[in-house]
Amino acid sequence: MEAALVSAATGALKPIIRKLATLLGGEYKRVKGVRKEIKSLTHELSAMDAFLMKMSAEEDPDMQDKVWMNEVRELSYDIDDFIDDFLKYVNDEDTKPDNFMEKIKFFLGKMKTQRQIGKEIEDLKKQIIEVGERNARYKTHDTFSKTLSISVDPRALVIFENASKLVGMDAPKNEIIKLLKEEDGHVPTKSLLKIVSIVGSGGMGKTTLANQVYQELKGKFDCRAFISMSRNPDMMNILRTILSKVGNQRYAETEEGSVQQLIINIKECLLDKRYFIVVDDIWDVKTWDVIKTTFPIDSFGSIIITTSRVRDVAESCCSSFRGHIYNIRPLNMMHAQQLFHERLFNSKEDCPAHLKVVMDKILKKCDGLPLAIIAITGLLSNTETTELLWNQVEISIGRALERNSSVERMMNILSLSYFDLPPHLRTCLLYLSIFPEDSIIEKKVVIRRWIAEGFIQKEGRYTVHELGERYFNELVNRSLIQPVESDRYDRTMRFRVHDTILDFIISKSVEENFVTFVGVPGIPVGTQRKVRRLSLQVGNQRKLFLLKDVILPHVRSLNVFGDSMEIPSLDEFMHLRVLDFGGCRQLENHHLVNIGRLFHLKYLNLRHLGVSELPEQIKHLQYLEMLDLRDTNVRELPRAIANLSSLVHLLVDSGVTFPDGVLKMQALEILKQVEALGQSLNFLQELGQLKNLRKIYLDLFDVPVIGVTKECCKSFIAYKSLRNLGTQNLRSVTVWHGSGFLLEPWYPAPRSLEKLITWRSAVPCVPEWVGSLVNLQKLRLEVESLGQQDLCILGALPVLLTLDLEKTTKSSEGKLNVSGGDGFRFLRNLRYNMMLMFAQGSMPRLERIKIYLAKTESLIGDTYDFGLENLPCLIYVECRVSGNASAQGGVEAAKAAMERAAMANPNHPKLLFVNRSLPAKLHNGC
Repeated sequence: MEAALVSAATGALKPIIRKLATLLGGEYKRVKGVRKEIKSLTHELSAMDAFLMKMSAEEDPDMQDKVWMNEVRELSYDIDDFIDDFLKYVNDEDTKPDNFMEKIKFFLGKMKTQRQIGKEIEDLKKQIIEVGERNARYKTHDTFSKTLSISVDPRALVIFENASKLVGMDAPKNEIIKLLKEEDGHVPTKSLLKIVSIVGSGGMGKTTLANQVYQELKGKFDCRAFISMSRNPDMMNILRTILSKVGNQRYAETEEGSVQQLIINIKECLLDKRYFIVVDDIWDVKTWDVIKTTFPIDSFGSIIITTSRVRDVAESCCSSFRGHIYNIRPLNMMHAQQLFHERLFNSKEDCPAHLKVVMDKILKKCDGLPLAIIAITGLLSNTETTELLWNQVEISIGRALERNSSVERMMNILSLSYFDLPPHLRTCLLYLSIFPEDSIIEKKVVIRRWIAEGFIQKEGRYTVHELGERYFNELVNRSLIQPVESDRYDRTMRFRVHDTILDFIISKSVEENFVTFVGVPGIPVGTQRKVRRLSLQVGNQRKLFLLKDVILPHVRSLNVFGDSMEIPSLDEFMHLRVLDFGGCRQLENHHLVNIGRLFHLKYLNLRHLGVSELPEQIKHLQYLEMLDLRDTNVRELPRAIANLSSLVHLLVDSGVTFPDGVLKMQALEILKQVEALGQSLNFLQELGQLKNLRKIYLDLFDVPVIGVTKECCKSFIAYKSLRNLGTQNLRSVTVWHGSGFLLEPWYPAPRSLEKLITWRSAVPCVPEWVGSLVNLQKLRLEVESLGQQDLCILGALPVLLTLDLEKTTKSSEGKLNVSGGDGFRFLRNLRYNMMLMFAQGSMPRLERIKIYLAKTESLIGDTYDFGLENLPCLIYVECRVSGNASAQGGVEAAKAAMERAAMANPNHPKLLFVNRSLPAKLHNGC
């Protein structure tokens, strides 16, 4: 059955509806009165779910609606907990007696319980109806009770901003003008339309920057227009506005015909004219697809600037014409201080000496975001210039009880991005408020938490983790989270949430009782509402906030961040789904004694802790899906762990011993990591029978075959198990010390394998059986040498997207030519540490190259031609070399050659050239 969907908008209503459907189709359908009550309750809840979804799209519902929405959400969680408790009681195997007379009593008691469920459901329905009637009773129906207020779009005010007040705009303005003026080395009499798309999060200054360029250049164009979009634009109105500006007409005089007729009229106005159009804040590709049709492609040096918070939109804008994406950057500290001083003191002078330390703290939190600096200085302008009051503002930035127009303006702009999200992404974003300020967060950790919380619903052939990846990428795409670390394949591994956005989602989480925070300055702990998700943030310098006044039994997620705090007793958290002790280093074995009572637990993170063993009671966690024991002192897993039939992710360190019985863990999809020689023969045999295992990390520790030893048997059984897994659902294999495994044919070929990564597993050449991996998308191989036959094997892989080749021998073999006949039709990313020459027609879709050369001597010769100009889709080249002073001439010559090749490439890829002894330098292509 598909996973239920919990959300910030509707609470647990969808899981309840699913569970009621289960009861309706189960043994309770024949109990008198129960079926009717369940159906009636389901209809009530479905109606409420639909209404809450509709109301959640409203940016500013009235107070009465907010109260009612919160009340329904809270009730949904209570009903969900009740149903879970009931199902646990009636299905608890441990309560079933063995004695005959006791069995009679047990089943009589069960029949009594079944009759009681009807009464309980009837009572629940009454509560729901009462909530709805109370809302209707006090809800006013006077359509004139609300005052009509039309607020000014805060982005529009930027257009009228005095240029003398703007800070840090000169450099980016000049960069964009340079991009717009580039002519690839020649100036044609008639040039094609050019476009620059500025992309970045709300409040970064995109509109300000676009307007500065517009003001400087607009006088050189025959037609010009600056158009601001909204989240839900009226295209008829937008097109009439464009027509009125480029056609020099009053708005009222524009034709109110069809959209198609307006497009024709705009095109006629712009035909054979030089025009400059700014389209500000485009939210979706569909809107751009309409607007772009108004622009003639053949133009006399006409230009367009677009701004967007969404990278996909920016890419769509640029792909339409000869475009560049400009990623707007935060203000540096010098410009941030300048903006702060000018806004607060109306001068460029320093602030008073006694406030400098707290000013630096405030600017650090603003992190170069102009809108945040403007908002906070607006707040400080109404505050006495004392260190105490400024410190209070710093602590409560974004959460201050006192608000002024600047702070409200910042929140309104962030609200635009927030309410543009679909409900499931809004929920995923709000969940990030759980993590402390300045946290660097692992992407995989967040996705697994989303799954455990029930935020992701399975769709079609995609796994929930794949959907989680899509949700994460969409938040990055919308500039709501910031990637900070990527792996060697340029996939985002870790990210952070900008402090201003974090403050915004914290305020939303508190407002909707989505997360309760304990230990966060500026956020009081409410004692009236039940806690659903608890974030404990207690550092070394903070006192523990007592939990005795907080209602804990209904907590669904407990997250502990900090070292100096008392570990709460697990007895108080009977409805817990997510338990993360990852930041609580004083956790010891005895704290886990009662873990078996957390019957509903799905996610357990004990990473980076000092625990050395798991209690046998862990076998009771029948819903547990994720267990992370990495970087702990656990060296042996208990036999009871084999009873975790729902476990999907099991993450341990190399060297941990697994028990026999893993065959029962058929839900297991990800296993990291198994050291083959440390396991029993029985475990290794059972390993090959895990039919749902998708991803495995395996250390084979190849043993030389000298006689028949127990170690050799383990290695061979591990090989066989891995090959057996290849006939099931295996998608990803990462192998250490697996040279012997790679040298033997993998038969039958694992046709579902999508990723094969090897470490310390060098082979003489590319194994022929690799060519049979028809679904392989990512491959890393270590080879002693690489020849033309090896390229043919790899190039024939039909869907290979990422290739990492490492040559392990130090001998120089000269350049190896890659021709169009070698294949690689879909390869996007290539990493290698040898000399390759790309001929015309080779790797037609290659976008990114990383070259690692260990010896700069290999660069010295008659030619430095790498053929980069022959790669039509290339956008990024990174070359890292190591050498010594005597070889520096070769390094410089190679660098110059790559720069020339990048200039000759039609895409002008970015080039990063790094000498181990020198800092990296990034060169932007033309």
